Amino acid sequence: QVQLVESGGGLVQAGGSLRLSCGASGGTFSTYAVGWFRQAPGKERECVAAVSRSGGRTYSADSLKGRFTISRDNAKNTVYLQMNSLKPEDTAVYYCAAYEAYFGDNAYTDFGDYTYWGQGTQVTVSS
Repeated sequence: QVQLVESGGGLVQAGGSLRLSCGASGGTFSTYAVGWFRQAPGKERECVAAVSRSGGRTYSADSLKGRFTISRDNAKNTVYLQMNSLKPEDTAVYYCAAYEAYFGDNAYTDFGDYTYWGQGTQVTVSS
């Protein structure tokens, strides 16, 4: 069973960058596919990026137009979300989630695919 801890959130001006980290413990990290989700007040939780267990497959939401990049370092049990050209509408709580994928090497984007969740980190983008 894996435990996830997000870090790197904070307050940033529009146009700035942040890198979020999702640290994992308690499991064999390389067997887990990982996703980054966000939830703004009054909105549903949405997947912004996902990565397969090997790191070979990634997903980034089309609406982000390439501003966010997901990567992972299995040696460090960490997944990163690099966020560039931030906009006020990116303000949300960002969560990482993990799914133990026994077969295949896929990136999963559905909320229901994931079993384990971190506590979230707040990202606030000021205009």
